Amino acid sequence: MAQEHASEIEIEPNDGGRRPPRAVVGSHRAEEEIFGRAFDQKIIRRIWAFVRPYRATAAISVAALLIFTGTQLLIPLIIRYAINEAITPAGVDRYALLEAAGAFALAILVNFGAAYAQEAVIGKMAGNVLFDIRRAMFAHLQMVSLSFMDKTEIGRLMSRLQGDVNSIQEFLESSIYSVGDITLLFGIIVVMLCVNFRLGLLTLSVLPVLLIIRIVWLPRARDAFTAAQDTNSVVNGALAEAIHGVRTVQSMDRQQVNFALYDDKAHADLTTHLIAARYTQIMVPIVDGLTGLAMAVVIVVGGSMNGRIEVGTLVAYIFYIQRFFDPIRSLTLQYSVMQRAMASGKRLTDVLDVKVEIQDKRDASVLLPEMACSVEFRDVTFGYDPKDPVLKNVSFEVNPGETVALVGPTGSGKSSAMALVHRFYDVQQGQVLVGGHDVRDLTQESLGNQIAMVLQEPFLFTGTVFENIRYGNTEVSREKVIEAAKVVGAHDFIMNLPDTYQTQLGERGGNLSLGQRQLVSFARALVADAKILVLDEATASIDSYTEMLIQKALGKLLEGRTALVIAHRLATIRGADRIIVLQNGQVIETGNHDKLMALGGLYSKLYNLNYSSFDDIPDEEADPTGQAASRT
Repeated sequence: MAQEHASEIEIEPNDGGRRPPRAVVGSHRAEEEIFGRAFDQKIIRRIWAFVRPYRATAAISVAALLIFTGTQLLIPLIIRYAINEAITPAGVDRYALLEAAGAFALAILVNFGAAYAQEAVIGKMAGNVLFDIRRAMFAHLQMVSLSFMDKTEIGRLMSRLQGDVNSIQEFLESSIYSVGDITLLFGIIVVMLCVNFRLGLLTLSVLPVLLIIRIVWLPRARDAFTAAQDTNSVVNGALAEAIHGVRTVQSMDRQQVNFALYDDKAHADLTTHLIAARYTQIMVPIVDGLTGLAMAVVIVVGGSMNGRIEVGTLVAYIFYIQRFFDPIRSLTLQYSVMQRAMASGKRLTDVLDVKVEIQDKRDASVLLPEMACSVEFRDVTFGYDPKDPVLKNVSFEVNPGETVALVGPTGSGKSSAMALVHRFYDVQQGQVLVGGHDVRDLTQESLGNQIAMVLQEPFLFTGTVFENIRYGNTEVSREKVIEAAKVVGAHDFIMNLPDTYQTQLGERGGNLSLGQRQLVSFARALVADAKILVLDEATASIDSYTEMLIQKALGKLLEGRTALVIAHRLATIRGADRIIVLQNGQVIETGNHDKLMALGGLYSKLYNLNYSSFDDIPDEEADPTGQAASRT
C-alpha cells in the first residue's frame, strides 16, 4: 500500500525558484545557535594552518604563476616590436621579424611550461590540504562529546565533511590564480603607463565606474552566497534524515507529506542559489561593456593623434585592454568561490572548535585488567540539561563478578546510568567509580578496554561478519572469533551465510535479521573480553527462539564478569544477583527477585503485569507520582 502511494506523489514543475517556501526551512536556526554565522574574517588564518605544511609547494606554484604572468605581459610588447620595427615603409626587416618570431616562440614555450607546472603543483597541494582537513574533522568528530551529537543532525555534518571541504579545495586552487590575476592587473597598468602615459590614463578612466558598481554589489553578493550555503546545508540534512527514516515514512504513509516538506526546503535552496548566481552573472556583462568602452576610447583618441602614436603601440594597447579586464572578470567570478569558501571554512572550523567536554586528565591512570572491576554510584546527580536532572542522588554498588539489573518505568534513568559508567557524559554531582576509581581519573581508552556494551539496537559496520565480531579486539585469532560465535549461538546461522564469516554486511548489517545482528553483537562483546558487561535492553527486540539461545550463552558470557543489565524480559532479570528499581531518577527498591516480590512494591506490580513493556503499564501503576524524567 505504501508503495502505491509513493508512486502517486505529485511533483510540480520547476518554476525557476520563484515559488516561495510554504514552511519554515528545517532546524537551521538551531544549527546557527551551535555553529554561528557563516562569514568570519579570521577564516583565512584557520585555512592557512592546513596549508602551512605545504608552503614550499605553494611558493613553487606562485613562482610558476608569476613567470606565466610575466610572459602574458611580454607578448603584446613583442607584437608591438614586430609591427613597429619589422614592418616599415621601406619593406619588411627580416632580421627584426626573425628576432620577434624567436622571442614570441620562447615566450610561448615558457608560458606553456609555467602553466603546466602551476596546474600540477596547485592540484597536488589542494588535494593534500583537502585530505588533511577531512582527516582532522573525522578525528575530531570521533572525540566530541555525545551531548554535541545529540543535538546535531548527521546530514549536516556530512555536508561539512563533503561539500564544505570541496569548497575549500576549490578556493585554494582559485586563490593561487587570484594572485596571478592581481599581479597581471597591476603589471598591465604599469606597462600601459610606461608605453604611453596619456593612453594609459584614458584607459584607467573607466575604473571609477567599476569601483562604484562593486561597492554596491559586494555586500549584497556576500549575503546571497551565505544564504545559499545555509539552505544547502538544510537540504542535505533533510535528505539524510528522510533516507535513514524511509521505513518509518512508508509504514506511516507519510510520503506525500515528507515530499512537500522537502520540496519547500529544496525550493528555498533553489531560490537562494539563483539569487547568488544572478549576482555572479551581473558583473560579467558590466566588465565586458567597460572593456568595449575602453577599447573605443583608445582607438578614437589614438587615431586622432595624427601619427604621434605608432601602430604597433596602438595594437599593443588593444591587447592590454583585453588583458586588463580579463583578470577583473576572473576575480569577479572567483568572488563567488571565495564567499562559498568563507562560509564553508566557518562551518568547518566551527566543527573543529566544538569543545571536547569529556577529556582525560593529564595524570589520568589506567584501569588495569587485574584490578577488581566493581561499579559504584555515590550520590550521583545527572541531567542532559543540568536544570532538569534525570538521576537524583543515586547510590548503589555492584561488586566484582556480580550481576545487577536496573529496572523501572520508561524515563526513570536506567540508560542514563549505563552511559555514565562508560563516561559518555560527566555527572553534575557525586561520583561514578569503576574498580574503586572515579571514572574522571581514568583514561577513556582503559575504560573502553574494560567495559563492553550490548545495546537494544546493535550497530554493525560495513565489512565482513568476521571483522564485525572482532571490532573491539582486532588482534584476536579466527579460532577465538568462531569460539565466541559458538558460545552465543551465532555460529550456525553464520555458517549458512553465502561466504560464512567472510560474508560482506551492508550498511548497519541490513542483510541480517535484528536477532542475528544482536547475536553478532554478543559475540563481539565476548571477544572484547572486558571485565564489565553492560546490557542495555539487549534482548528487547529478539524473538523467543533467539532469546533462548542468548539465555544459554549468558551464563558463559557473564562468568567472571561484572554485569549491569537493563531488560524488559523476565528471564534475564530473575537470574540477577540484585535488582535495583529506579523511579523518577531515584532508587526506591533494591534486592533479589524473591525479596522484591515479597515486598509488594513497584517491582512486584511490574512483574505481575508480566513486565512486557513499561509503556503498557497504566500511569498510576508504573509511575504513581505522575512524574517522568525527560529522557531514559
